[in-house]
Amino acid sequence: MDDFNPEKDEFLKEFYIPSYVFLPELPTSHPSFVPSCPVVVFINTKSGGQLGSALLVTYCNLLNKLQVFNLKEEAPNKVLHKLYGNLEKLKSNGDHLAAEILNRLRLIVAGGDGTASWLLGVVCDLKLARPPPIITVPLGTGNNIPFSFGWGMRNPGIDCQSVKSFLEQVMKAREMKIDSWHIIMRMRVRKEGSCDPILPLELPHAMHAFQHVSESDSLNMEGHLTFRGGFWNYFSIGMDAQVSYAFHHKRKKYPEKFKNQLANQRTYLKLGCTQGWFCTSLFHPTSRNIACLAKVKIMKKTGHWEKLHVPNSIRSIVCLNLPSFSGGLNPWGTPDKGKQRDRDLTPPFVDDGLLEVVGFKDGWHGLVLLAPGGHGTRLAQARRIQFKFRKGAGDHAYMRIDGEPWKQPLPQDKDEVVVEISHLGQVSIIATDDCVAKSVYDVSTQPDEESTSGDSDNSYSEERKNFGAADAFRY
Repeated sequence: MDDFNPEKDEFLKEFYIPSYVFLPELPTSHPSFVPSCPVVVFINTKSGGQLGSALLVTYCNLLNKLQVFNLKEEAPNKVLHKLYGNLEKLKSNGDHLAAEILNRLRLIVAGGDGTASWLLGVVCDLKLARPPPIITVPLGTGNNIPFSFGWGMRNPGIDCQSVKSFLEQVMKAREMKIDSWHIIMRMRVRKEGSCDPILPLELPHAMHAFQHVSESDSLNMEGHLTFRGGFWNYFSIGMDAQVSYAFHHKRKKYPEKFKNQLANQRTYLKLGCTQGWFCTSLFHPTSRNIACLAKVKIMKKTGHWEKLHVPNSIRSIVCLNLPSFSGGLNPWGTPDKGKQRDRDLTPPFVDDGLLEVVGFKDGWHGLVLLAPGGHGTRLAQARRIQFKFRKGAGDHAYMRIDGEPWKQPLPQDKDEVVVEISHLGQVSIIATDDCVAKSVYDVSTQPDEESTSGDSDNSYSEERKNFGAADAFRY
């Protein structure tokens, strides 16, 4: 647990955080050198075909072991809460290094999109004066978040030299703002029958149940469960989520068969065929279209809801924030000037306060994304979206947030399940210069104020105080 020796590696000292910052019981040291890019590393050892464990060892060998954390053993909310408490106390005592670490700290998270979303939610919940920007290492199956910001689709390597090269990129990369999206879901607690609400532990890390809601909330009714959370890449309903759910279920049951990233992707494609994504499945008739499952409303201008027409052929809806889905594909594309003018559409900026709502008919429809200029069915761009499920063609629907799927029971009789998505602030991501994600500030011609405003109205104010990451996330 000795502090870093600068003579060992001049380069690595730029990322090093001394031990006394993590352990207040240790005597305070006064190093003369201030790291230019101090990092705290979180690694999901279950990700990347089990490569996460090897990557954990490499980071521990290169940096202080105390600044590297295994998400299987330590929750990031507890780690960061303790770390920032220590730093603030040291800063108040006149520790110059602690003050500089607070200003310069960056977080590295290695895992899939769900892991990245987890850490983003924790940082949002902590409500820090200067939230640390986050770097995402692609260790999952889809890796849409890392790809969006220039970190690639595949693990950059687990050996010492590869990690050093990655850290060099981290030092040179720029900070970028992206929209945060709040999601709230309510359903009635059923006292009997097979369609009971799912337990919080079965939800993705980005969602959890909470007890206290504001009295002014129009959906605050006795006998209901409320769930809330946040996402940064996408929320989807339909066949794509069903395939993802089948994959996650199989991986959880047979973890020994999912130790290779490429093999995992082949398995995913195979499940897409067997689940009926490439043809209407006779075994999953309720997945034939979204229109029979939910009524959809959108809000383009604050305070004005309008019905969204969903064609009967659409079997999957994706509410997209980043220009990457299903392994780096861009479902929205870039509308030409004519469509931008006629349909009031814009390119998919990540900080414009708008979600792109895209529909897909089947897997074959999704393959058009592989062609230059290919895109899904552009349904709308919206500041807020509502899905209302009533008794209909199915007893459940598949949903997914940032790579994490779940099977959602649907109402019986006159019950409803309401899912509502709204804009809530922004977070900081570290991006390379050649990343595919684009900001409204990256272009010389700014969209008008009406289409770029990131306002979020005050309804659901109590629910939207937190994304729900900090206290409920458990592996």
